[in-house]
Amino acid sequence: ASSGSGALSPFDRQLKRKQKNWAALQAEPAKCDYLREEVGATAGGPGTFPLALDVGSGRGYIAQHLTKETVEKLIQVDIAENALKNTVESEIPTVNVVADEEFLPFKEDTFDLVLSSLSLHWVNDLPRAFREIHQVLKPDGVFIGAMFGGDTLYELRCSLQLAELEREGGFSPHVSPFTAVSDLGHLLSRAGFNTLTVDTDEIQVNYPGLFEVMEDLQGKYVLCMGESNCAWNRKPLLHRETMLAAAAIYQEMYGNSDGSVPATFQIYYMIGWKFHESQARPAQRGSATVSLGDLAKIDGLLSRGKK
Repeated sequence: ASSGSGALSPFDRQLKRKQKNWAALQAEPAKCDYLREEVGATAGGPGTFPLALDVGSGRGYIAQHLTKETVEKLIQVDIAENALKNTVESEIPTVNVVADEEFLPFKEDTFDLVLSSLSLHWVNDLPRAFREIHQVLKPDGVFIGAMFGGDTLYELRCSLQLAELEREGGFSPHVSPFTAVSDLGHLLSRAGFNTLTVDTDEIQVNYPGLFEVMEDLQGKYVLCMGESNCAWNRKPLLHRETMLAAAAIYQEMYGNSDGSVPATFQIYYMIGWKFHESQARPAQRGSATVSLGDLAKIDGLLSRGKK
């Protein structure tokens, strides 16, 4: 992984590895993983896959929801060795490999299925990661993934930025940048995937206030999930006055009628296939036998049929 900062390498991958390694050693991580558990439970695909790969597997959030009827053998890859040492039990035979999501150490055309759940948002070079996934898939293999999207924690982000502008005359990022859904399909297509499906979902969690949001994020995402910010341009601390102002702004702009405040997590779900001759393909351009102009004649044809 890149060791330098910049627009093409926004994240400190070595720091992310340390964060995830430390998070995996916490006493009761299962209590903190509700988002990963919920998203991981949606993984799976049609038919049976002899060999599957889980990219950024963490403690095995996907594996525990798979059965022998869907996957015969699973390779789990993560940048953090401690996460792989503390994987949850699964009925599927698994092999754990320590590797970076951007540099998959597998031969071309190896896997029938590649899965990834809430890991790719920390990748510096997402186009490269998609190309790596496409390369290790067999022809007619499928990639099924989920990642945090652009509107994740927008309430917290806006409140902190407005408070910093007011109290400090400028702001720094406290929530990591996310990919826009409008770019996702294009990136998958450029990597070589076809028959694409991209969907979005939102999970909203209510809290008493901003401080509880921050505490929960630090507890669940920093301690347990290793989801603390690792951007090179992150700010190390927030002033107390800025936090108090942000809490008031959060409540004023986004507060619920019962006094609680929402925290929104946007999830992008994606499916893409690697090309194979057996797959259905669009008809050649100009081969249509019906013109769109004929649509105007439908009413007349229907009325004749009734007579």
